This record gives sequence, structure tokens and C-alpha cells, in this order.
Amino acid sequence: MKRLEDESKPNHERWLLTYSDMITLLLIFFIVMYTISNINATKFAQISSSLSKTFTGTDYVIGQYSGKSFVPGNLENKNNLGKIEEQLKGFVKENNLQGMVTSYIDERGLVISLQDSLLFDLGSADVHPEEKQMLIKIGSMLKDLPNHIRVEGFTDDLPIHNNKFDSNWELSVIRATNVVKILVNEVGIEPDRISAVGYAEYRPVAPNDSEGHRKLNRRVDIVIMSTEYNKWEPKHQ
Repeated sequence: MKRLEDESKPNHERWLLTYSDMITLLLIFFIVMYTISNINATKFAQISSSLSKTFTGTDYVIGQYSGKSFVPGNLENKNNLGKIEEQLKGFVKENNLQGMVTSYIDERGLVISLQDSLLFDLGSADVHPEEKQMLIKIGSMLKDLPNHIRVEGFTDDLPIHNNKFDSNWELSVIRATNVVKILVNEVGIEPDRISAVGYAEYRPVAPNDSEGHRKLNRRVDIVIMSTEYNKWEPKHQ
């Protein structure tokens, strides 16, 4: 009789079994989450590395797959522009053109800046005949590049009104156009990858408060656009 009474007493330690089951499930849950996070991190690292290689024009590797990049990279193009700039600096030094011809690389590409007094008389858009050869030599450095080229004309803020030009807009555009003509006709740069732009006095590099500063603003820039800008250029039919 006593044995039956003992067996009928409730077991107050059954909660330990439920608690241990819950702890086990939580442990499994965190193990699974940790495993998933490690897998994702590995995949992310692979994809990140692959994208980096793809956009610099090298091979890609994703998991067991690898191959050649289908996206043309900019690294080689930037190296080419850097080589052209070094070649140009040598040309400038050899011909004592320091201060008249300068260059720099920015987010657009390589910018070759020519002071207007090197190419034109004041208020004129006709290129000095003796400077045509200088333009031809600079153009020959650019001829074989795949990049689009934009020739940009700039003036100071002094108004112009003569028998040829009614405004600085016209002067800046015609100066840029005349440089383009030399690069196309004398150098042989394809006309479908070069253009002329005139900014008048509205893109100054210095305040127009002195003759020295105005001289800096009167210029023609030859911009060799980075190849990533090629897709934005209008395509001929």
C-alpha cells in the first residue's frame, strides 16, 4: 500500500527535462546561425573580390567558377593616360612650354590645358600658324587612344563685340572648333570621337580680378575622357 502511495506522488523534477530540451534546441539554433553566417561571409568575400577584379579588367572567381572579365576595366586606361601625361611633360620641358601647357588627371580623364596666348591673338579665334605643329605633335600622342576627346574653349569675363564675335560664347566655341579642325584634318583623329565645347567666361579657374587671373581663365582644354564615359557619348546610326 505504501509503495502505491509513493508512486502516485508528483515528480517535481520533470521541469528539468523540459529545460534541458530547450537549452539543447537553443544550442542547435545558434550553431546553425553561426554556420550560415560563416557561409554567407565566405560567399560575400568571394563575390566582393570577384567584382573588384571584374571592374579592373582581370579574371573573376566565384566558387568553383572562374573566367575572364566581361566588363572592360579602367585600370589599363588610367595607366595609358598616365603614360600620355608623362610623354606630354617631356614634350613641354623640351620645348620650353612650362606655364603655357599644363596637364592633370581628374575624374573625367586627362586634361591638357593650353593658354590662349600660345594659340591666338587677343579677341581672335585663328590659331597661330607657327603653333599648328605644336598642336599636331600633341594630337599625335592621342591619336591611337580609344577615348573620346572634348576640346573646351574658355574666356575671361571681359565682354567682346567686334566684326567677328558678338559674345564670349562665340569666341570660345570657334576657338575650340578651330583646334578640333587641326586635330582631325592634320593629325587624323576620327571626327566621331572628338567634339568642341564653348564655356565662355562661365568656368573660370581663377577670379577675374586681375590681368594675371584673366590670363589663366583664357584657355583651351583638350580633355581625353576616361573610357567609362564612352557609353554616354551619342552614337551615330
